[in-house]
Amino acid sequence: MDVSTITIIGLVAATCTTISFAPQAIKIIKTKHTKDLSLAMYLILTMGIFLWLVYGILIKNLPIIIANTITLLFSSTILILKIKYK
Repeated sequence: MDVSTITIIGLVAATCTTISFAPQAIKIIKTKHTKDLSLAMYLILTMGIFLWLVYGILIKNLPIIIANTITLLFSSTILILKIKYK
């Protein structure tokens, strides 16, 4: 595969995994219901996303940086609302 195909695959994968958080975040914002979400899971996930962002910055990989910046916003929002509405 050439580099542009690999980059496109990475961008599509990043888009899918990033936007997958949007429905959950929107639902929580609307309903203020977080009882069924695991706090431990969102703590670990948010830390992992943050570390992926740091990694992307260190290796200067734009798809990783963009995807994890947006995902970190969604995940952090969900985590904060989980703690707030506990």
